[in-house]
Amino acid sequence: MQPCDLTAVEARRLIGARALSATELLESCIARIEAVDPAVNAVVARDFDRARATAKAADAATMRGDDLPPLHGLPLGIKDLLMTEGLASTMGSLLFKDNVPAKDDFLVARLRCAGANVIGKTNTPEFGAGANTRNAVYGATGNPFDPKKSCAGSSGGAAVALAAGMMPLCQGSDTGGSLRNPAAFCGIVGFRPTPGMVPAGARGMGWSGLPVLGPMARTVADAALLLSAMASDDAYDPLATTIHGKTVREPTDVYPLRPIDLSRLRVAVTPDFGFAPTEKHIRAVFAEKLGLFRSAFAVAEDASPDCSGTDEVFEILRATIFVGTHAEKVATTPDKVGPNVRANVEEGLRYSAQDVARAMTAQTAIYRRWQTFFERFDVILAPAITISPRSWRELYPAEIDGKPTRTYFHWLAMAYAVTVVGHPAVSLPVGLDRNGMPFGLQIVGPRGGDAKVLRVAAALEALLAGDPRTARPVPDVAALAKAPPIREMEGFLGFD
Repeated sequence: MQPCDLTAVEARRLIGARALSATELLESCIARIEAVDPAVNAVVARDFDRARATAKAADAATMRGDDLPPLHGLPLGIKDLLMTEGLASTMGSLLFKDNVPAKDDFLVARLRCAGANVIGKTNTPEFGAGANTRNAVYGATGNPFDPKKSCAGSSGGAAVALAAGMMPLCQGSDTGGSLRNPAAFCGIVGFRPTPGMVPAGARGMGWSGLPVLGPMARTVADAALLLSAMASDDAYDPLATTIHGKTVREPTDVYPLRPIDLSRLRVAVTPDFGFAPTEKHIRAVFAEKLGLFRSAFAVAEDASPDCSGTDEVFEILRATIFVGTHAEKVATTPDKVGPNVRANVEEGLRYSAQDVARAMTAQTAIYRRWQTFFERFDVILAPAITISPRSWRELYPAEIDGKPTRTYFHWLAMAYAVTVVGHPAVSLPVGLDRNGMPFGLQIVGPRGGDAKVLRVAAALEALLAGDPRTARPVPDVAALAKAPPIREMEGFLGFD
């Protein structure tokens, strides 16, 4: 095993014990990036020189016996939606292809202070719009299990970099499943926290709980470690509820994770939340996987909260965010804005104030039905995504099992069912599907139950690790190193 393949928790332990240097870990990650990234195009802007200087300083601090921060010496990928000082931050947009910020985003600065070593930026679709990671600046990102297939998105570059061992930790974001979808497609862990737990001071529409920032990693414990460094009570995020004079969110709330007894839990099981267009193949795989560990729970009942109206609520509220954020770009520079962003802005401009009010009212009603549902259950188990990975040449799935999808993001309904109500959720890798591609199990917790979700996920991860049918799959890194560059594939750059 190379240092880059170590879990973040183990690497941090070894660094603290002076058994591994931050420099050795970084150089291993850089070597892996240089060997396999040409095949998948995950790390699109690199900061190796500064990362080497940071690692050297971290090693000096270790040798001096300084108090070491929680992420000390751990290489970190930042999704190319957040600003990074001195490092290209394009958001996958031609409008920002030359943008080099003079200041870090609040969260990036916080993670650097926690000891993380920012190694580079990970690829994303334009402005994070859509769940197929391709854009007109850097091109497409391929799945590490088959570079011709999609890695989903919008945190696709992060998921691929983690799966291929390019770095132990990555920051991501999630609106319609942008953490959970690529985690499921690439066989890693993606956690969507409760809105406000991880402050997003740069979010333009700060009162919306649909978009959140969160951690991505190869294991649940690693994700919890990163979350513990991300979470805080920050006044710039209006959703970061604070009791004046008190710290509401402590790192110890989520890391280290306390054990949980699965045999005492009541879980609800649903393949579709009653409305998502889940592929027959995924339904069958979900049933097969669940059959291997369903007996581990006190109760595992086929049940779903009433999600009636979720499609319309998400479509309206999501489009409203796009109008607020991107309408001017579409109006003034339509030739430099991609089809997904244009479609959402155009859709949003068709809605009236009455439509938005109806969506917000329906969202509240759905949320309250979920609270009633969780009076009976501890967590919900569901597929993380509705389909198995397809070609990245397909901008989005226009049909599932022969039936047309409502929108370019309708295939993400398994994820946005949870987004609409603001509950925490994680995508946990559980082996492969029938196509030999990773399968992600979504675990959804109660309101504010971030730690509970992670504890259940960690317990399941440990239970399933010994069975090749359910253990986290690992891509063939040697094959990726020999694969032709993805940029040579037809349609690599752009949207067509």
